[in-house]
Amino acid sequence: MEILRCDNIKKVYGAGDSRVAALDGINLSVEKGEFVAVMGASGSGKSTLLHILGGVDKPTEGKVMVEGTDIAAMNRTQAAIFRRRKVGLIYQFYNLIPTLTIRKNILMPLLLDKRKVNQEYFRQIVDSLGIADKLEALPNQLSGGQQQRAAIARSLVYRPALLLADEPTGNLDRRNGEEIVDLLKLSNRNLNQTIILITHDEKVALEADRILTIEDGRLVSDSRRGK
Repeated sequence: MEILRCDNIKKVYGAGDSRVAALDGINLSVEKGEFVAVMGASGSGKSTLLHILGGVDKPTEGKVMVEGTDIAAMNRTQAAIFRRRKVGLIYQFYNLIPTLTIRKNILMPLLLDKRKVNQEYFRQIVDSLGIADKLEALPNQLSGGQQQRAAIARSLVYRPALLLADEPTGNLDRRNGEEIVDLLKLSNRNLNQTIILITHDEKVALEADRILTIEDGRLVSDSRRGK
């Protein structure tokens, strides 16, 4: 089942001599449950694409369909609600609220939306991520790897349609980075979570089912791998 579709996505910054085409006609379809890696050099447009897929930014032209809804047509308020309900975002800098416990950080999307917490699912997530014993700690009491696990838990707790990860291992050492990729693969396999991961690390990309390569705002390669 198709969960994401991009039709001729373009993103232009500036005008005249300062005009820059960050994305130049991206067409893409992603099926539910796919684990997709997006590779490209710095400035290739991969992070711009991720922000547009998550409704953080709007394309200059084109449609972005998520579960049949064109998020590119949403206003700022609608896009914020959409992200909170449908998109999990993971960055290399964990963006945890320093004054809140790990439990409250993880549950924040549900609390903001005044949604009931599914305690069984919450427990399943924190157990599988290995942070069940860290829930009452503050972020600064955790290691970088543990904070990234909490950020992943926060992005999974509301069962998003899409999980978007922007260089999630970029701020971690090799061992912790490998563990985070393994955890993403686990959520993909066990929860049938659709994941789109931005990375410049070929080894990380090779863990995905499918690898997209972007150059100068254009999709130049789309290869699939067996699970």
